[in-house]
Amino acid sequence: MSRRSLLAASAGALAVVGSRPAVAASETAAACTGSYRAEYHFTVPDQWMNDPQRPVWIDGEYHYYYLYNPDYTTGGTTAGTAWRLATSTDLVSFTDRGIAVPKDTTPNGDVWSGSAVIDTDNTAGFGAGAVIVLATMAPDDVTQAQYLYYSTDGGRTFTPYGTGPVLPNPGVRDFRDPKVIRDEERGRWVMALAENDKVGFYHSADLKSWAYVGGFIKGGIGVLECPDLFRIRAADGTWKWVLGVSANGKGSGLPSTYAYWTGSFDGTDFTADAADPQWLDHGWDWYAAVTFEKRAADGTLDPAARYAIGWLNHWDYANTTPTLECDGFNGTDSIVREVTLKRAANGTYYLASQPVAALDAHVSRTVDLGDLAVDGTLLLDYTGTAYELSTEITWDQLTGAGLQLRRSSDGGRHIDAGIYGDYAFVNRGYTVSPDSTGRWQESRSPFDTSAGTVRLRILIDRTSIEMFVDDGRYVHSTEVFPDPADTGLALFTIGGTAVFRNTVIREFTV
Repeated sequence: MSRRSLLAASAGALAVVGSRPAVAASETAAACTGSYRAEYHFTVPDQWMNDPQRPVWIDGEYHYYYLYNPDYTTGGTTAGTAWRLATSTDLVSFTDRGIAVPKDTTPNGDVWSGSAVIDTDNTAGFGAGAVIVLATMAPDDVTQAQYLYYSTDGGRTFTPYGTGPVLPNPGVRDFRDPKVIRDEERGRWVMALAENDKVGFYHSADLKSWAYVGGFIKGGIGVLECPDLFRIRAADGTWKWVLGVSANGKGSGLPSTYAYWTGSFDGTDFTADAADPQWLDHGWDWYAAVTFEKRAADGTLDPAARYAIGWLNHWDYANTTPTLECDGFNGTDSIVREVTLKRAANGTYYLASQPVAALDAHVSRTVDLGDLAVDGTLLLDYTGTAYELSTEITWDQLTGAGLQLRRSSDGGRHIDAGIYGDYAFVNRGYTVSPDSTGRWQESRSPFDTSAGTVRLRILIDRTSIEMFVDDGRYVHSTEVFPDPADTGLALFTIGGTAVFRNTVIREFTV
């Protein structure tokens, strides 16, 4: 089913949006005893949001576009997305600017994912500094092609460039999500396009005419979507190109988030360092993610870091949320992350993530719990629905350790996060989860308990958990819907004792 069809079906889905897994379902959203809107994560003001669009830096602030459907609760022929705009200087606090790229203003209907670029040299002829959007549209809901919109007011409003595609469909089903970058070395534009199990590469001199030049093929991880292509420098001075895609690897026992390869790119061909991808997130809900340039307040580009943001949801259960009936919206994003390139001991390069540093400026309360010795379960004297917890767990001999987050007063409901045996994990199976099948409750990433220590930084908000393990090579982002009354917090160990060192809780005001 296409994205547009999913949105069109949402009107019917809303009738059963309150049905969720058996765990605590009778005690949750139907009563709406509290708000489910995130306190410090980006949420859509109303109605529906899905894919983030790569933010661009304009006039001292980030312009963040995202897919927005103002007719989500109506459905029918008006289903489908426009591009809505929010601006930010710190990527924590955002100002809503309304719809920038409207839907249904041409015969082509709604506007899907793509990318915005700044045409500094006026290659497209709309003026130096014009903001150009290349996005997928499917007039018949089947034939996907790429269309151009342009803005001459700094990216606030856009005008369609005619009604025909600038890159027509060559006769394939999946042909979407153009990601455009400027190849300054060769004086041209490069597009990466999702084409089922391939990322196609295209060249253009003017953003209006595109020529296919090659592709990168990877099967076994589902249909590839939302490609990403960028160059980044590691701390050791090594430069790498990174090719990323959103992919559903569940059928192969892999994540369903952002897969990426490090390698080289000569402007036409991408050569991966390894055949199999790495994953920027091992949770269930970091989909359609985009990375974008990190710039200082004066606009200076940082070549050794990028930012990233993902949709905290998944198409498997996109409409299953109490946020609509309780708070009038469906759409939450991950925290913005800073992504860096690092070299592992075996010589492999990988991307590591940490929450954006500007989050520190929004701390409203700090609770320093110090060092806590735990043997079994330790209930803490702290309650909350939105906060950050950081700790370093150390042990001599241990099977597992972690935290029970959003714990109910009777201890029957909670979200578990920590390490066990040879993996780190987040398990949402003991609280209200959007996954009614019960198959996608615990996410895992590799871990070696013989290290005797692990650093965890966990962002808890009203409907999400994001756990950063050690240096952030492994991250778990997961959507959850705990009862608003479930506010407890406990530490636990299995098969031994541990000390939770430098345990600090921080709350935020945004």
